[in-house]
Amino acid sequence: MEQHSYDVVIVGGGAAGLSAALVLGRARRRVAVVDAGAPRNAPAAHMQGFLSRDGMPPADFLEVAREEVTGYGVEIIHGAVTRIEPGFVVHHASGERLAARRILLTTGVSDDLPAIPGVRERWGRDLLHCPYCHGWEVRDQPLGVLGTHPGAVVHAQLIRQWSDDVVFFAHTGDVSGPERAQLEARGIRVIDGEVVGLVVDDDDDLAGVELADGRVIARAAVFIRPRNVPHPDGLLDGLGVDVDAGGFAVVDRDGNTSTSGVWAAGNVVDPRASVVAAAGAAATAAMAINADLVQDDLQRALRTA
Repeated sequence: MEQHSYDVVIVGGGAAGLSAALVLGRARRRVAVVDAGAPRNAPAAHMQGFLSRDGMPPADFLEVAREEVTGYGVEIIHGAVTRIEPGFVVHHASGERLAARRILLTTGVSDDLPAIPGVRERWGRDLLHCPYCHGWEVRDQPLGVLGTHPGAVVHAQLIRQWSDDVVFFAHTGDVSGPERAQLEARGIRVIDGEVVGLVVDDDDDLAGVELADGRVIARAAVFIRPRNVPHPDGLLDGLGVDVDAGGFAVVDRDGNTSTSGVWAAGNVVDPRASVVAAAGAAATAAMAINADLVQDDLQRALRTA
């Protein structure tokens, strides 16, 4: 079984992982980025909120980023990491093993979507999550917010910023009296009844939301606040990394985790982080990793001397 050695192995090749790789590559570190090829924003047509890259398709962004980092000698290894041994040995799905002095986890997050027909198919198109990513594109249109999460009412108040025509679909949840008063105070109608599907027109655009009683409420886009799960399952636990109540890595301001030699950045730390925020956090972590390696290099030199 072949094994290669690196200063840093970065697990996850999205904006965060590639941003860190750029910093470390320019620092003349030997770096490998292992990427399973399933970015969270892949269904989205465009990426917003990244200065100088606003409106760029996510796939195009990743293509440019990969070209930049490989120009500094960074290796991109496609496929999944199955486990990481303490020490560190990274096991790749192909059977290849990568020895690393340091690990950076930028594995992102998975969105746990409700089992409603059409939701998965419309995800990232007109069934949306982040208003900062998609709100401008659907501004002033009839919008809906699907109540599938305890924070959905607060999410509806946020969506109201982009349109005067917002409805809240209670779905199977309960909307308390104070919550109804808050929604109605800002002109957000509450639609009671279970949502059973999304209605799409002949142009493959969202036309409305169907309820169990047969009503169809016309909407141009619907927002949800899904439950987020760190990706992939088990990787943080396997390294003994402390996590918060949601299962996300707990880090210091430099991205250092509770496990020596392991850093984390991006959505695996904060599921709310935008692309630019994830990239920035990873760049900070990369500088901290390099500084840590410099100290390690110094100690090795002193022992040799």
